[in-house]
Amino acid sequence: MFSALFALSGQAQSVKGLLNKAKSTLENNTGAIPLSKEEIGNGLKEALNIGVDDAVSFLSVKDGYYKSAYKVLLPKEAQSIMSKLKVVPGFSDVEANMIEKINRAAEDAASSAKPIFIGAIKGMTFTDALNILKGDNDSATRFLEKSTYDQLYAAFIPEIKKSMEKVEATSYWNSVVTKYNKLPLTKDVNPDLADHVTTQALVGMFGLVEKKEAGIREDKSLRTNDLLQKVFSQQD
Repeated sequence: MFSALFALSGQAQSVKGLLNKAKSTLENNTGAIPLSKEEIGNGLKEALNIGVDDAVSFLSVKDGYYKSAYKVLLPKEAQSIMSKLKVVPGFSDVEANMIEKINRAAEDAASSAKPIFIGAIKGMTFTDALNILKGDNDSATRFLEKSTYDQLYAAFIPEIKKSMEKVEATSYWNSVVTKYNKLPLTKDVNPDLADHVTTQALVGMFGLVEKKEAGIREDKSLRTNDLLQKVFSQQD
């Protein structure tokens, strides 16, 4: 489901190096800036909190999904419907209209994810943080995936359905499917659009959290408080 939280193609090695240094600091506590276990755990939580907050804030406004790299596209089954309907009078812009509507639904629902992410981050124990720091460069993603995916999906899909109703994506989709199923030589179809939009919206959200987290680890200017500066200075 999710791409690895720290596995951006150009940054994997540097992040892995950071984790190794953090592990060494944790075990030996001999660095230039001594760190306690609490500081390391809290620093990781703070970085994840910032990443989540920035991602949700970005995606939950107009065009957050629709005009970004996290744009939700239609499933393959729906694309086959669109290709046949484009030649039908009144449906020439059907694909563009549908894509805009599902992205508006994703944007409208995005803010519901934040409390679930925050709850998972608050619930991190020092053992969780230690395992992340000692683990592979996708360990934070695995933690968030394990801790939040089922909750996020369960919370997100009713919000997506509600939002699809709000932006008239559901009624428009129903008219599209009805028209398609009346065409000659076609088999009746009705892909589960809400499931697809929910899944892809979460993929986009985790992708942006990944980018924000990597930024904090790589860019000193993004370490906006003393704790972040102290914890992540170990990589510099």
